[in-house]
Amino acid sequence: MRKVRIGQIGVGAWGRNLLRNFSNLPGSEVAIACDTDPEVLQSLAHHYPEVRWTQDPEEVLRAELDAVVVATPPSTHYILAKRALESGKHVFVEKPMTLKLEEAEDLVRISQEKGRVLMVGHLMEYHPGVLKLKEYVDRGELGEIYYLYAARLNLGRVRREENALWSFAPHDISVALMLLEAEPVRVTAVGESYLQEGVEDVAFVTLHFPGGTMAHIHVSWLDPHKVRRLTVVGSRKMAVFDDTDPSEMLRIYDKGVDASPDYRSYGEAFSIRWGDITIPRVQMVEPLALECSHFLECIRDGRTPKSDGMDGLRVLRVLEACQRSLENGGEPVALGP
Repeated sequence: MRKVRIGQIGVGAWGRNLLRNFSNLPGSEVAIACDTDPEVLQSLAHHYPEVRWTQDPEEVLRAELDAVVVATPPSTHYILAKRALESGKHVFVEKPMTLKLEEAEDLVRISQEKGRVLMVGHLMEYHPGVLKLKEYVDRGELGEIYYLYAARLNLGRVRREENALWSFAPHDISVALMLLEAEPVRVTAVGESYLQEGVEDVAFVTLHFPGGTMAHIHVSWLDPHKVRRLTVVGSRKMAVFDDTDPSEMLRIYDKGVDASPDYRSYGEAFSIRWGDITIPRVQMVEPLALECSHFLECIRDGRTPKSDGMDGLRVLRVLEACQRSLENGGEPVALGP
């Protein structure tokens, strides 16, 4: 099997995880990698002697490669991904896909015209715990989904280029759209900047879906706890996914409220149901390894990635609407079809 030759632009805090996975996967070969920080290159060069290192992104874009991985600050995603696609290379670009909707639409158009794979790093769509939760939702075991809420909190790392909404919320937005298989019709978002003027450290987002389903997302890098939790409340059962608890990552609660059509008093109209708690076994594999492997498979087999350019567009559409609401003090923003 011929290995997919990869060039990577950006090997910083997160990029080095991508580098590790693409270097270790049997189906790929990282031929060249780039970062503008010489200290970063020096710290990694002796670990990956087979990789050609450069500070110039143009060297990566000109190289004979099958694919380019873009793991740079979001403000640079568009131009680097566009250049790579136009040169006939497949592209993996970290989230958020771009910072402007029209730029993302342009990348999708170019990838389709060139017949190249365009994949966005929506990591949680490949997480075994989230995929197990998706199985429960698809089988109808939770019943009708009433609402879900997610918290993604930590103390640091504080970003300067993007606020907490754009840095953290793409994960939970992409999961909400995947679980519900729908896009919101209206969003609201509020947040505040405490550490740096104009860069919100905390945000509270609410997504309203067709049929009345809601999703609430709380993101912050200014919080005393590290939290990566998603709760889904259905008409039959409820589920909690906790990414910080590897032994009991997913819990299914047989709890709910049953309505009785034949009741004689107000107290009999609704009854609380307390059932068992199920902890499904989740065969844990590093989500990033699964994501990187999926990118290679899509290149070799000509498949469309799960988190393709259209998926990136859907998430970006929600993010842009949330940002508008944030800037207008939480004013609701409607999303068109």
